[in-house]
Amino acid sequence: MAQAAPVSGTPRTSGSTDVFGERTHTIAKWAVPVAGGLIYGFWAANINRNAGAVTGWNVLFGFVCAIAFAAAYMGVRTVAPLMRREMHALLWAVFAGCAFGFLYSQTDATVLRSVFMSLPVAVGVFAVAFYRYYTHEDGTGKAR
Repeated sequence: MAQAAPVSGTPRTSGSTDVFGERTHTIAKWAVPVAGGLIYGFWAANINRNAGAVTGWNVLFGFVCAIAFAAAYMGVRTVAPLMRREMHALLWAVFAGCAFGFLYSQTDATVLRSVFMSLPVAVGVFAVAFYRYYTHEDGTGKAR
């Protein structure tokens, strides 16, 4: 490398590493939950119809799932940053586990099997999220 690494304690030339503008963040704030909800709803409706014909109830089920997923995602995204890093990661893990468990339950699996299949997903999300928040936030949840 031709450049020296910055020494700890020296200020950086740029205060932000953000490459996108405010408008892009505003669009993404709404586009990500809507797109994620539509994908989730389509996936749930597709599993629910079990390779049968597409019906009006199936389409309604997909849209209800999409709205519920998008609302829960926006709720978690709004509330989670206000919490300490442990609870922040736990909230995302619960969200991911519930979302996966509901999709798995659409395969006519028992409730107990759905819970046991969603636990590894929740544990994995918790481990990744906790590591990320532990390395990027202080103990109170503020970015370093």
